[in-house]
Amino acid sequence: MNCIYFVIPCYNEQEVLPITAEQLRIKYDQLLQSGLIAENSRILLVDDGSKDCTWQIISQLHQADRRFQGVKLSRNRGHQNALLAGLMTARSFCDAAISLDADLQDDINAMDAMLQKFQNGCDIVYGVRSDRETDTVFKRCTAQGYYKFMSGMGGELVYNHADYRLMSRRALDGLAEFGEVNLFLRGIVPMIGYRSDIVTYARKERPAGKSKYPLKKMLAFAWEGLTSLSIRPIRMITILGTLIFLVSIGMLIYSVIRHAMGATITGWTSLAVSIWAIGGLQLLAIGIIGEYIGKVYLETKSRPKYIIETYLGDSESK
Repeated sequence: MNCIYFVIPCYNEQEVLPITAEQLRIKYDQLLQSGLIAENSRILLVDDGSKDCTWQIISQLHQADRRFQGVKLSRNRGHQNALLAGLMTARSFCDAAISLDADLQDDINAMDAMLQKFQNGCDIVYGVRSDRETDTVFKRCTAQGYYKFMSGMGGELVYNHADYRLMSRRALDGLAEFGEVNLFLRGIVPMIGYRSDIVTYARKERPAGKSKYPLKKMLAFAWEGLTSLSIRPIRMITILGTLIFLVSIGMLIYSVIRHAMGATITGWTSLAVSIWAIGGLQLLAIGIIGEYIGKVYLETKSRPKYIIETYLGDSESK
């Protein structure tokens, strides 16, 4: 049997964490009885600098049941860095790790199929939503549009997949080779390669607490993914600049011809519109280029993605 670590990033999850822990405890026993996991498997909860009692709850769970382990980051580093911290911690001890969110909206019963596919030789198994009926109309349309847009931009994303996945130790070793600071794991993991498969599931409603991804964070995360995975926006700026240059040449020729014909050239309205349009495009282009330059700056600083303040493990893992 394989040692499996269940990696769960947490941020201000005091309302839902006790519910999550109980459901995971029951699922752990079921998987153990079915022979899909070994007795030294663990549930690793990663506290991403929570401001509530999340870490106290994790500590209590660890004291009451050694199957629960905890990682406390020194400060809030964001969901992706917290998830990476958990995966890299688990990498030293496990045969494979399953990552999922603390709200358990992702169906934990899909783990059985994930583990079976892992035993059949898959290094990465993606949890893919079978539908988006629990989403609002706005979120459903924007999410599906984003996946299509990213595909058009050259990003390798698994459609309707977030961060619910199984990764073997070999895949985790491959992930560790990606040293970039600007993390977008759902775009990086497909780059690892190895044999992969998918498991579909129906996403549930959040049992308690509030979502930690309001619209503002979702948009920022989407932009992070785009600029981390693709340079096509810069190429599009080049193409747009070329087209504007060609249009300006055409307008110059048109103006000369009209002047030669003695026609009056209308001036101020078209001139003002042209200046505002070109000026706006220039500022947009500078902003996009600046975004990429900022990312290059962060990468060259080589700052740590996270710092682990406390690790609650056990004697078997250390």
